[in-house]
Amino acid sequence: MPIVVNLDVMLAKRKVRSRDLAEQVGITEQNISLLKSGKVKGVRFDTLEKICAVLDCQPGDILEYRPEEKD
Repeated sequence: MPIVVNLDVMLAKRKVRSRDLAEQVGITEQNISLLKSGKVKGVRFDTLEKICAVLDCQPGDILEYRPEEKD
């Protein structure tokens, strides 16, 4: 998938645990885990906004576009 989720990197940089982020954002720890692994098809803008507020970052710090290489 050309969209890469770097949430785990931002959590490590900010020294925030997934559990703490989930509590502050108001979603389950399992949903944070799914988001970190890139196994979600989408994320609500209000959720992304809350994550960015807690981690003091921009959406581009969490989401990255990497085009797939053509054969």
